[in-house]
Amino acid sequence: MEIWVFILSAVWLWFFVHDRTQFTDAFLKARTPLLLFAGWLIIVAIQLLPLPLPILNLISPEAGQLYTSLGQLAFAEQLNQSGTAHTGSLSLDPWATSLAWSRSLAIILIFALTLLLVTTRQRLRLLIYLLLYSALFQAIFGSFMTLSGIEWGFFHHKEAYLGKATGTFVNRNHLAGYLNMALAMGIGLLIASLTASTTRRSLRQRARDFLKLLLSPKMRLRLYLAILVIGLILTRSRMGNTAFFASLLITGCLALVLFKHKTRSMVILLASLVIIDLFLLGAWFGIDKVAERIERTSIQTENRDEIFRDASTMVKKYPVMGTGLGSFYSSFPRYKGEDISGFYYHTHNDYLQFLVEGGGIGFVLVGLPVILALFTALRAMRKRRDPLMRGMAFAATMGITAILIHSAVDFNLQIPANGALFIVLLALAYIALYLRDDSKQKMGV
Repeated sequence: MEIWVFILSAVWLWFFVHDRTQFTDAFLKARTPLLLFAGWLIIVAIQLLPLPLPILNLISPEAGQLYTSLGQLAFAEQLNQSGTAHTGSLSLDPWATSLAWSRSLAIILIFALTLLLVTTRQRLRLLIYLLLYSALFQAIFGSFMTLSGIEWGFFHHKEAYLGKATGTFVNRNHLAGYLNMALAMGIGLLIASLTASTTRRSLRQRARDFLKLLLSPKMRLRLYLAILVIGLILTRSRMGNTAFFASLLITGCLALVLFKHKTRSMVILLASLVIIDLFLLGAWFGIDKVAERIERTSIQTENRDEIFRDASTMVKKYPVMGTGLGSFYSSFPRYKGEDISGFYYHTHNDYLQFLVEGGGIGFVLVGLPVILALFTALRAMRKRRDPLMRGMAFAATMGITAILIHSAVDFNLQIPANGALFIVLLALAYIALYLRDDSKQKMGV
């Protein structure tokens, strides 16, 4: 993924240098989040710098103490032979942090490329449909494997999450997060296709319109969304399903308040999504099993609270610059309690993981662009009259809200596929507000 993103970025830069393309309005208006993301990359790079121990002790006393003990015990002889002073980095795992920096750069470049390349309504629709088809494949594949009992993952037989849809993901919760974001995009397209009717129609006209609807792309899109909901339900993900219906309800209410020209068809659509998808499809494909899992959830049955407890201790130990991006899996064993068994790569809480690995500074730099994008999407819902742009603003708002809810108990943003799709949603908010009508502008390739 990173290689392809870097190649695409280099190609765009070549076109720009040769005056074959130019910056878009959306890209220029998104300069604040771009600068914040650049600051995030700088902070992570600083985590990798070898610093003299006195300076390291000043910035991160806990990291300085750790490197001092390592130098005295493991590397004392090597350091003395080289004749150099003891040094250490803010990252407790520089190799993992270097890999995470490269991944962060690729994700941020996806944000920039989306803003730079989605220059027309046709490209916007193509992007959304391609992402929708990718999620549709995941939902069909995951549902088939679960309902048929074959239980294969990505070219291997599943050993975990048997009886739950995972698609090509390892973890069902990450499939749920991916489907949530794709569902938001699909619902945004449906809202964009709604039209207001101001004339009274006869029964014959209504029957004809209904037949046209059954054969229209709108009905196919509605079918796609139903399949995605089935896949989501079959993941049996508690917070994944909760995040979907909560984000739909929240964004739907916001749309009814912010949209200047609300139509009865939009209210009917939002109601049908809840009634048909939750009650009919949910009853058929086992939403009761998801509810049962939620009811059985307790502090005694969950081990996330112990992880949160010990990870919070790490935040107190490394409050400013963190332990280094990507370092949680190697640094957590030093701080985990005896009541935690097993090996954890992530905190099962994106907020907490960014605090642990990036510190307070990194958390602000990576969090502010999300808040800015969410407010930009809300502005687009309020200001834009173009149905497609309002639909995309709805999609960005719902998708971002769903992941913000889900991130409280999982780590969707640590998975490259989900992180990439989430960053596209952030870019979509700016595109929804600043992409002008094709007939009023001419942009580059």
